[in-house]
Amino acid sequence: MALDNYIAHAKQENSVWSDPHDLIEHLYGVSELATSLSCGSLVGWVRLAGRWHDLGKFRFHFQQYIRDKSGYDRENAHVEQALGRVTHSTAGAVHAIKTLGDGMGHILAYLIAGHHAGLSDWFGGPGSLQHRLAESTQEYEETIAANIPIELLDASDVSLQFPRLTPESTALWLRMLFSCLVDADFLDTERYMLPEQYAWRGKYPDLDTLQQRYRDYMAALQANASASPLQSLRSSILQQALAASEMEPGMFSLTVPTGGGKTLASLGFALAHALQHGKKRIIYAIPFTSIIEQNAAVFRRVLGDDAVLEHHSNLDGQEETDARLATENWDAPLIVTTNVQLFESLHASRTSRCRKLHNLADSVIILDEAQQLPRDFHEPITRTMQQLTDLFGVSWVLCTATQPVLVESRDPFGRLLLGGLQDVREMMTEPEYLARQLKRVDIRISTEPVSWDLVAEKAMAEEAVLCIVNTRQHARELYSRLSDDGNNLHLSAHMCAEHRSAVIGEIRKRLAARQAGDCRPLRVVSTQLIEAGVDLDFPTVFRAMAGLDAIAQAAGRCNREGRLPLSGRVWVFMPEQSAPPGLLRQAEQCTLELVKAGLLADPLAPESFVRFFEHLNAKGDRDLHGICRLLRAEQSSTAPLAIQFRSAAEAFRLIDNQGVAVIVPYRAVDEEESPVAMWLAKLMKEPGAAWIYRKLQRYTITLPEGLANQLHRLGALDVQAGMIVLLDSSYSPIWGVEMPESLLSVEQSVV
Repeated sequence: MALDNYIAHAKQENSVWSDPHDLIEHLYGVSELATSLSCGSLVGWVRLAGRWHDLGKFRFHFQQYIRDKSGYDRENAHVEQALGRVTHSTAGAVHAIKTLGDGMGHILAYLIAGHHAGLSDWFGGPGSLQHRLAESTQEYEETIAANIPIELLDASDVSLQFPRLTPESTALWLRMLFSCLVDADFLDTERYMLPEQYAWRGKYPDLDTLQQRYRDYMAALQANASASPLQSLRSSILQQALAASEMEPGMFSLTVPTGGGKTLASLGFALAHALQHGKKRIIYAIPFTSIIEQNAAVFRRVLGDDAVLEHHSNLDGQEETDARLATENWDAPLIVTTNVQLFESLHASRTSRCRKLHNLADSVIILDEAQQLPRDFHEPITRTMQQLTDLFGVSWVLCTATQPVLVESRDPFGRLLLGGLQDVREMMTEPEYLARQLKRVDIRISTEPVSWDLVAEKAMAEEAVLCIVNTRQHARELYSRLSDDGNNLHLSAHMCAEHRSAVIGEIRKRLAARQAGDCRPLRVVSTQLIEAGVDLDFPTVFRAMAGLDAIAQAAGRCNREGRLPLSGRVWVFMPEQSAPPGLLRQAEQCTLELVKAGLLADPLAPESFVRFFEHLNAKGDRDLHGICRLLRAEQSSTAPLAIQFRSAAEAFRLIDNQGVAVIVPYRAVDEEESPVAMWLAKLMKEPGAAWIYRKLQRYTITLPEGLANQLHRLGALDVQAGMIVLLDSSYSPIWGVEMPESLLSVEQSVV
């Protein structure tokens, strides 16, 4: 077979076969792209990985397969995944080991062997790297028998460098190498297969432009703001954040009470810090999908639609072409994502999730509401954060009113409980002073259990009150005891985003009317979702007993703008039914214990949060699933480099049950019927229409798999246009999704 006939990929255009993608051209193309995507110690390694990743495609059986089996009729860039495939990804891995030797060669072997299937475990069954290498003799011999240019196989022209690695940091460094390789492989394949799509990439404003837009927005905002003590404090917070941006990159905290303007201050810091220190992009990680659209809308208002990428789970992958492409590798200047997306990707093994990771290098990452990082994963999360700072120049901002304790901690006997973050620098010069100045509420905590009837009676006596409880069932219990006078509203995660937005809009409208003199009462019953950045301002807030951080968030919805002549009132009550078992109940118990010990005289003081989080963290394992152990690099006579990538990825699940996305038939008060049916009908005629998916995203909720199965058995779910849809009769204008116990099955309804 002639050398110039080796094929990497083939495609048809208008029923005519195009010139095939030359294999040697592809290998050098991936090598150069991977090099351009990398930095520092990654460069030489990814240059070689790119050259060698598809060496197995030189073997005669693969070239015969791509011609005969596909007949040039399969537009499948990764033909290895097709039925009856001929493997090709192990030959390059073997060549790396034979060329570089044990250890160094195995670094590239993980990348090359996994560039389709994902990073594997060293130990294990047929999918393990150890097993695949042991079974690769024939593939490698057939590959080397081909007419491969010597310079392609050689490594003498490449300088391989190591940063200061430890057994704990090797896995992340290798994962970043992997990210460069797989992104480059996808991009070079796309450049051949879909050149028009490839041309969409990278069209964003630069950070200089974004900073000017930010300055213009803030100048207009300040010009229109009325003078007040609160406005003066917000201005001071912003100036301190901007001043901190000149500090050397690393770990930062921004400790500002709710209502102090953290979001805009952290954005100002990130832009200034990025430009001062040559950072490439800004990433906002938010704990809840329910508020990601709200925060992204703020950033778009400040920076423009062309600067912001949302990446989260709701109907993932159904965006417009440019946004969808950007979610693949995060090459936008500002990404708004979730903790789940960020940290699960940083511990993933699959190529699709690892692909974007190299774009975290030299970035500024803001963790909004940092206290929401789950305790059971503190060790792997903080270890990865510190390694990204030490090895890849990432600056982190822990942004919250209630700073968690994520620095090194030990038990009373000196044993290490958490390695934690090093040298975290606070941007605010006096967080305690800010807490006192921004204190706008008095908090009364009751520890004796009270009935829902009593809570309802007290709520009915208020002119305007927000009642926050711990579960959807508790919300129903309380709501059902309120007088049905048309002044009650309900919020929970079983309502779709469009429904919640409508209710929140009505709440804001009613609160504004009260400011203008309307005396109509207002009572809102909500689960804790309202604490996640929903800006509301009530004179009185009731909060079911919870962790001190949740209580502080609830207090942030009370007298938020400081308009009351006296302090707002927050009553923390103890329901007869405790919080659900697990972390929520532990947090509730920690608060109770601190109150009874007399250690919460000022619940909103920074030192109170330190006590609370130290107490809470001591009750659990900060690496409950043993992820750090799985990712520790080991060497032995049978394992030159053993890391359990796939097992760690399977164990690292911030949400145990990812849930089932369900379209719900919500209709607004002024609508005769939900628009969902119309959009689904259009989707049947126009499959893949991005604008329809974008509309449906606002009508989507994620249900636990068990609940979705119950609803399915009751006949409450249907499949339309390839999507799971809830029936009209199962969606309430008050509650959202009706619980199975309130529904009749099809058989029961007949009887």
